[in-house]
Amino acid sequence: MWGMAIDTAVRHRRPYRGAHLITRLVGPLTIAALVVAFALLWLVARPLGDVGQFVGQLIGAEGVLLLSVGLVLISTLRWVEQFFDGVDKAAVWHRRVAIAGTILIGVHIASTGNPNATQLGPTLGTIGIVGLATLTVWAIAPRWRSITPRPLRGPVERVMETAPVRLVGRWVGSYGLWRGFHRLTGVFLAFGFVHGLMDATLFGSPLLRWSYVAVGGIGLAFYVYRELLARRLAQTHDYEVSSVAPIDDAAFEIWLRPLGDRFAFRPGQFALVNLEARDGWHRHPFTIASAPQEKEVRITVRALGDFTSSIGELVAPGMPAVISSPQGHFDFTRGTEHQVWVAGGIGVAPMLSWLRSAKPGELPHRVDFFYTARGPAPLADEVSHLAEHHDEMRLHLVDTATDPRLTAEHVLATVDVDSRELSAFLCGPEPMVNALQRDLVRAGVKPANVHREYYNLR
Repeated sequence: MWGMAIDTAVRHRRPYRGAHLITRLVGPLTIAALVVAFALLWLVARPLGDVGQFVGQLIGAEGVLLLSVGLVLISTLRWVEQFFDGVDKAAVWHRRVAIAGTILIGVHIASTGNPNATQLGPTLGTIGIVGLATLTVWAIAPRWRSITPRPLRGPVERVMETAPVRLVGRWVGSYGLWRGFHRLTGVFLAFGFVHGLMDATLFGSPLLRWSYVAVGGIGLAFYVYRELLARRLAQTHDYEVSSVAPIDDAAFEIWLRPLGDRFAFRPGQFALVNLEARDGWHRHPFTIASAPQEKEVRITVRALGDFTSSIGELVAPGMPAVISSPQGHFDFTRGTEHQVWVAGGIGVAPMLSWLRSAKPGELPHRVDFFYTARGPAPLADEVSHLAEHHDEMRLHLVDTATDPRLTAEHVLATVDVDSRELSAFLCGPEPMVNALQRDLVRAGVKPANVHREYYNLR
């Protein structure tokens, strides 16, 4: 009976993993194909004239194409999420193509000029690039550690700790402020798009003009949909806060009870939650730690930003909440029969959802669960209790206050399984997850078998 259950699970999962691998590649490859095809189209249709002028305007047009792709990626449409294997991956690619597009437009402005430009065109172009560049810097700024060369991190950290920089950092780090300004991305692209229509010198070719109109117009159409229609069409569910409790000094858990139809989700997903607090409404992505069959929805919140750091003071039982459609594809059923789960601190939330929903015998053949934190793990007692119901699970608690930092080498030595047959599911602080993902792949774990989600959608 047990062998039949395992064999059935394996047969059920294999096609799903293959589809997952294909989905991971389709979105990025499609973006690359669009960029190459657009350049080839322009080369084929290039009119006679100044080569330098042509190259400069092609660079600007490619920039508009990438920014339009970025607007499609954050349109919140379900098929876009499926195409990129989750809204979190779509958000990551949105950031990448938006940064690349902004850089290309900056190169276009620096390398291309039009002596017969219209009076309004250059002004629109300047407004567009300044706005886009500001958004780019604002998006990168909170990740300054990852882009600062290691030898310079010490001096940069000392500068970052000064009072003026910390004051600016609180402003730059405000999620609500950034999110409001980020909604102007389409407006800045529209300025640059109109500038191109007014001042481009190559549009004697109808094919070049209409290809440019098509890529810019499609991006702006998706932007209008997101801003004017998406919220009206989104499926939402009304809840209210039933309890708010601290997990440790820097984390809280919030239980939400339904006021109507219950919110349906898969274990391990996250959702966009609108919470009314004492200082107004706040909209954030939160991981769901409860199981789908439970009546109330449980979310865990790490104190990282302006609102989340004050949840204990701002949110109280009885306050309303609105939950949007579930997001994400973080699902252990996509893995092999030998799995490693790694959770750092409050990053244990999706694993809690898995364990609270899985019945005995429903996990893969073997799961090694590494739960790491500095000091006692905040939800270690609950995790230990749930793990006891699954003979397939080996729980490893790692206290980095007394034990060495968890590494891929330690994980693989503990598991003692052929790395090519292993799947890893990682959730926790971004530096930890990045390091483990990189080192596990270097050690032989297939990239398609390393699963994570990017909970910071900024």
